[in-house]
Amino acid sequence: MARSWEADPSASFERRLGKSAKELDRSDGRDECPDIWQLDNGDIAVIGRDLTAAYTLRLPEGVSLAPDERLVVIPGIMLSAAKADIADA
Repeated sequence: MARSWEADPSASFERRLGKSAKELDRSDGRDECPDIWQLDNGDIAVIGRDLTAAYTLRLPEGVSLAPDERLVVIPGIMLSAAKADIADA
């Protein structure tokens, strides 16, 4: 059965939403780089810590992860900083 949405791996990074981890003091400058990006097709890419295994058995009712999906966590301040860059629906 076809999915109602599919990620396009050919989409390119267009613009950062919010501020970088460094600007928000959420990076040690080496390997920590949570981020939020809008892709050129309008989709959003989130770079965060993969906590799929930690949350899989305690997802809220009605929430599920497909085998090719991951649950990632980013600092809350990063989403707050991106609010001005996210269009209203």
